Amino acid sequence: MSHHGQLDKAKIKQSFASAAGSYDAVAALQRQVGLDLLKKCPLQAEAGLVMDLGAGTGFLTRALAVTDYQSLLAVDIALPMLLSSRQKNQSLVVDYLCADAEQLPLANASLQQIYSNLALQWCEDLRAVFADCRRVLRQDGQLVLATFGPATLKELKAAWAKVDDFAHVNQFYSLQDINGFLQQAGFSDLSLESVVYQTQYDSVLGLMHELKGLGAHNVSQSRNRKPTTRQQLQQMIKHYENAMSDGQIIASYEIIFVRAGR
Repeated sequence: MSHHGQLDKAKIKQSFASAAGSYDAVAALQRQVGLDLLKKCPLQAEAGLVMDLGAGTGFLTRALAVTDYQSLLAVDIALPMLLSSRQKNQSLVVDYLCADAEQLPLANASLQQIYSNLALQWCEDLRAVFADCRRVLRQDGQLVLATFGPATLKELKAAWAKVDDFAHVNQFYSLQDINGFLQQAGFSDLSLESVVYQTQYDSVLGLMHELKGLGAHNVSQSRNRKPTTRQQLQQMIKHYENAMSDGQIIASYEIIFVRAGR
């Protein structure tokens, strides 16, 4: 399954640039996943350059406890995100680079480690991303990432599916897809795990407000280009609420954790 190559890259950049000011207030899941990622795949001890790819406002950048023998590079496609990170992490020695993960302006074998927390799902061509990551990694380097899987927001998808046939929720690659892309890129030492996180909300609108604050808009080219009507939104909310049993809204997020050795 693939919708990649059908993402609206301009809308992605705009959405996350606009969300720079609101992101941290609603990014509890992103912070938890980032901490879990570091527990599962801690930094190597080897000296060298460590990149936070899709660094956003800098939470993982801050959590990466680099040593005196390591240096840190934060990369993001949205300049306002990097400016927010620089402001929040003034005490850290970090280099910042505004660049697209699909076109890294870095030399071959220039990085020791790449970390990426819930960012690469917004790339159009994961095959190309992984190939470029392997290119810029040293021979003994590692790529560590967390990304969304296809079960993410399955409840919201199901509710919208009862209203119309448009893609209201972004589709994401499966663990098997990602494993295949990594192998095609030349990575051999692979470890992948899928974990489902569930978050409760007081209302469907509360969930949608959080998604908006994160900049996680529907960026599929197959989305409905016309504004959603109040009636359509009310129908979706009713279907979502009818599927819940205890008055709380539950949203599932499938997280795929990856470690790939160069």
